[in-house]
Amino acid sequence: MTPDSVIQSAKQGELLPVYAVVGEERWYRERVVRALREAALAGGIPDFNEDKLTAGEASVDKVLAAVRMVPMMAKRRFVLVRQVERWEEKETSGDAGFPTDPLAEYVKNPISSTCLVLVADKLDGRRKLGTHVKKAGLAVDCSAIERRKLPSWIVDTAKHKGHVIEAETAELLAELVGHDLSSLEDAVERLSLFVGKGAPIGEDAIGECIHRVRLDDSWALVDAVGQRNLARSLSVLADAYDPRDRGLVLLGALAWSVRQLAKFQAALEGGAREDEAAKRAGVFQPFRVRDLAAKARAIRPREVERWLGVLGETDIALKSSRRAPEAILEEMLMSLCKRETRARPAS
Repeated sequence: MTPDSVIQSAKQGELLPVYAVVGEERWYRERVVRALREAALAGGIPDFNEDKLTAGEASVDKVLAAVRMVPMMAKRRFVLVRQVERWEEKETSGDAGFPTDPLAEYVKNPISSTCLVLVADKLDGRRKLGTHVKKAGLAVDCSAIERRKLPSWIVDTAKHKGHVIEAETAELLAELVGHDLSSLEDAVERLSLFVGKGAPIGEDAIGECIHRVRLDDSWALVDAVGQRNLARSLSVLADAYDPRDRGLVLLGALAWSVRQLAKFQAALEGGAREDEAAKRAGVFQPFRVRDLAAKARAIRPREVERWLGVLGETDIALKSSRRAPEAILEEMLMSLCKRETRARPAS
């Protein structure tokens, strides 16, 4: 089951007696749990008909006792158990099996007057619980969204709030904020309030509301590096660097720009026209297409590929090294501005 399908069914009052909400994406999990709770407790008194438990802190026996209680002045009880995988990590002694085995037996024959929601990052398919959950079709897949799908998710989220955001701008927002959906939703909400009802969300709003880094800064760095102009590169860095984020936001914007250039060049090499190549790179504004085409002609594709490697190494260094971020970024620019080293022909 998908999170959206479960939420839609819950809104219509259609509930199963057991759900296994599985996956590492917390944003999805919390939305599903909230929808199931609201549907299960509708018309009842939550204080009398709800139990929230955590595996390891509560025993499986306590969970089973909770689900077998009769609802009080309500149609259903709601029992939530988080971190179920903690039980699966421990094997009981002798022939007793695993701690979750009694839950697996309950899943085979649940009580209809209780909605039991089991939440876990992952359920072991070799255990009885995971096997019965899969067989009965009770798992709600809350896996993390793929990186390539984030821009579409942002576009849909903005549309739901009444705003248009271009795919190119959504890609930038994903690069700057990261892959956590809760953080991205918060960013879209802030942008919505900033631009006002119905207004489009553009790059300027992101620069003002989310991060001070502008796309002009990242493209200025691309231009300076492409011209091997280290002095100009360092000057742009000095203007755009923000010590509060250790330069990670600037690096993200630069990486986003270079990836657009790489996608554009790859599309051209594949035989695409400039306008089609631009669409594949996520660029739609005519003046940006012309600018991107000029950069693609001026910078060799193998050099762009080398830049991506340098940017990846810099990202690791900024996140793990104790060195001053400014020094790491300056070293990055020196590496980017170096002439491409060509192998000597065989003699």
